[in-house]
Amino acid sequence: VQLQASGGGLVQAGESLRLSCAASRSIFAMETMGWYRQAPGRQRELVATITSSGSTNYEGSVKGRFSISRDNGKNMLYLQMNSLKPDDTAVYYCNAIWVATIFWGQGTQVTVSS
Repeated sequence: VQLQASGGGLVQAGESLRLSCAASRSIFAMETMGWYRQAPGRQRELVATITSSGSTNYEGSVKGRFSISRDNGKNMLYLQMNSLKPDDTAVYYCNAIWVATIFWGQGTQVTVSS
C-alpha cells in the first residue's frame, strides 16, 4: 500500500489547513488509519486515528481543533486542522494498518507562524 500525503503549507496562527492522504488501494478493510507528526528534535507522535468503524481518537492538545475523517469510496484520509498554533509546526505523516502491517506516507510539512 502506498500513501501520499498532501496539503501542508505555511499559515499564520489561528488559520486552518486540510491535509489529505491518498491510498493506492481500497481502504475499506484497513483497521486503523491515522495522522502522526514529528517536530524538529522530537519523536514522532500520534495526532489522531480513525478505525474502520469510524471511531476516532485524538492527542490531547488537538482535541476540539482537529478532525480526522476517511472516505472509503475515494480511498482518502483527511485531517482538518483549525485554530492552528505554532506548536503544531511539524512534518505530518499518514499511516494505515492493514493485515497486521503498518504503512506510512512520505510526510507533508506544516508550518505555523505566530
